[in-house]
Amino acid sequence: MASRKPEQLAPKLQAAWNVLDKEMSEAGYDAILTCTHRSNEEQDKLYAQGRSEPGPRVTNAKAGQSKHNLVPAQAFDIAIMVNGKLDWNTSGPAWKKAAEIGKRLGLTQLSFEKAHFQF
Repeated sequence: MASRKPEQLAPKLQAAWNVLDKEMSEAGYDAILTCTHRSNEEQDKLYAQGRSEPGPRVTNAKAGQSKHNLVPAQAFDIAIMVNGKLDWNTSGPAWKKAAEIGKRLGLTQLSFEKAHFQF
């Protein structure tokens, strides 16, 4: 299972997560860290989704190509709770706020994966 430990992020990225988390909370949203480090085996399983395994495609990175596979991790994924429920409407205000904070911190998101942040 992929790690959700902020301690497994590179120090600069861990600091960025802390700011993003704090500012999301101040805006009334609950950001949840869903992935920091991911093993190569876990990465290959995700890559297989929508290709050789059922499910939607969730990554274009094979094992060793994802910044989640590095030690320390160079990427993190989040989920956002709004009013006690997971909000996956990535065009909604909570996700726009996360993107705005991330951009200000120098983070980028993948075009098809708004839950993913990296430098």
